[in-house]
Amino acid sequence: MVEVTVVRGDISAQEVDAVVNAANRAMRGGAGVDGAIHRAGGPAVLEDCRRRFPEGLATGDAGWTTAGQMRAQWVIHVVGPNYGRGERDRSLLTSCYSRALEVADELGARTVAFPLVSAGAYAWPKDDAIAAAVDTLRSAPTSVTEARLVAFDQATYDAIKAALDG
Repeated sequence: MVEVTVVRGDISAQEVDAVVNAANRAMRGGAGVDGAIHRAGGPAVLEDCRRRFPEGLATGDAGWTTAGQMRAQWVIHVVGPNYGRGERDRSLLTSCYSRALEVADELGARTVAFPLVSAGAYAWPKDDAIAAAVDTLRSAPTSVTEARLVAFDQATYDAIKAALDG
């Protein structure tokens, strides 16, 4: 069974087998987590995205690339639903977590760092984003031993910690 943990910090600096990127459909870099991962990984991440996913990814899906210069070996890219633009099907959000775990299993990754998908620029309500992440990571079948939720700020860390403890 996977252990779900929370840390406060920079997802691109995590010492894990794979980091999960909250990407946009085009997978060409962006703001927030996506921009941080592309900056930390360097041009190899974008080059691999272009090569492996010339048409990008669908919302709710996941795919992997090299992690470039990051400590992790792989980046698992997921495309979360954009709540602010009316994409409110929660199954697309939970699919990001379950698909990321499936990709991690295919790669043999045992430790995976996750952002809180769709809770930033895509405006998914934070409490529900946390519940979706925790519930899905705890219940999905996987060989991953640690699913680490990485909170960028203290308030998000505290909210995730409360959900994990509750």
